[in-house]
Amino acid sequence: MEHAISQKISPFLWFDGNAEEAVNYYTSIFKNSKIGSISRYGKEAAEVSGIPEGAVMSITFYLNGQEFMALNGGPQFTFSEAISFFIKCETQEETDEMWEQLSEGGEKQRCGWLKDKYGVSWQVVPNGLNELIHGEDAEKSRKAMQAMLQMDKLDIHKLKEAYAQG
Repeated sequence: MEHAISQKISPFLWFDGNAEEAVNYYTSIFKNSKIGSISRYGKEAAEVSGIPEGAVMSITFYLNGQEFMALNGGPQFTFSEAISFFIKCETQEETDEMWEQLSEGGEKQRCGWLKDKYGVSWQVVPNGLNELIHGEDAEKSRKAMQAMLQMDKLDIHKLKEAYAQG
């Protein structure tokens, strides 16, 4: 019997020996998260890769129900800001919480972007941002955009204030 494919496309993340640590970290932050299957390097794969036999090779995991895969592939490839994960937060409190947890040990950047301690880029965005910076009133949206460009962590209350002043 064939298994149904629950998700056709899944992000696949390449780590340098710390995939299991990263997956444990991510699943501790996001609700409705869990670790799925774990495969380990056997003798032949360990010899070819240079990664110790028995070490984690890959892990399937779920963040808020979204499937991901992580691989301990070695130092050949690293993460860049060219790809990021966009988190839509319902409240400012959720925005603050996600921002603080994911940026811990990482790098806080402008406009809601951050790089976590594993080098993965995230955008932490409060609900309502799109309506403010792409609203029908061009001048108000420009003011909100100017305010956003000055922020690291996004503050929806300050963005609304800037929009109202437009």
